[in-house]
Amino acid sequence: MATASELGAYLRVRRERLRPEDVGLPAGTRRRVPGLRREEVALLAGISVEYYLRLEQGRDQHPSDQVLDSLARALHLEPDAQTYLRTLARPRRPAARQTAARPERVSPGIRSLIDTWPTTPALVAGRSLTTLAANPVAVALSPYFAPGVNTLRAAFLEPEMREFYRDWDAMTAKTVAYLRSVVAGVDDPRLLELIGELSLHSERFRTLWARQDVRLKTSGVTLLRHPQVGDLDLSYEKLTLPGASGQVLITYHARPGTDSYERLQLLAHLAERPEPGEGPAPGERPERAAPESAGGPRPAARP
Repeated sequence: MATASELGAYLRVRRERLRPEDVGLPAGTRRRVPGLRREEVALLAGISVEYYLRLEQGRDQHPSDQVLDSLARALHLEPDAQTYLRTLARPRRPAARQTAARPERVSPGIRSLIDTWPTTPALVAGRSLTTLAANPVAVALSPYFAPGVNTLRAAFLEPEMREFYRDWDAMTAKTVAYLRSVVAGVDDPRLLELIGELSLHSERFRTLWARQDVRLKTSGVTLLRHPQVGDLDLSYEKLTLPGASGQVLITYHARPGTDSYERLQLLAHLAERPEPGEGPAPGERPERAAPESAGGPRPAARP
């Protein structure tokens, strides 16, 4: 659940990341703080310095929509970041945690649907980003996409992911910005525990999380390196499943006529007829998967 202290922390970080020249103010030569001063943000937002100070310190928990709009403009927040700001400023109903605690199930219809896509890797991620269902070609793409694997954890803690994702730096930045965009709206203790675990064990995650970037990016291209078929440039889509709180269907595909398309067809063929000793069969967890914690056993990530 979002709290007043989270709202204050978000305002402070976004203020410190803006330069005076970004908002049309003179930089000066005797600035002792990074980014903008509180007084400058208050001036730009048209509110008193004292009121802005109360917001940053978490002493005011009910800013009006007008104040939030003014702060979003003053801090140059993009649409996703504006939505996040509003989520932080509006307390959730107590029933949300009860809903989050229920076991997650993927509908039989969705399971059947993705299994009919023999050449399109597809998986369903739950609220804590643990894979709930995946088709054979998704598991052939990466064993870390298998059901029961937490893809967020693997992205930062599994060394193989730095080789699998040719764009690992960009992918992890997008992943954390996406996570920030949804975490305030999901009151799931497993996800909060996972964020704590990654903050403790991954310097990359800790740095990105502290930046407070927010972007609900649901499509794009990710660059992969598969040990059997080689480099793949795959487009991905993240589709929220209606009637399944927090569940997201993720698909990967390649443009017909490209090398990536031909290699994906080859991978689909390998998924149908795996050779002995080539790794876990579709649906199997990797042997290195750790005991379940913070949303599922270990293991890969998504863009």
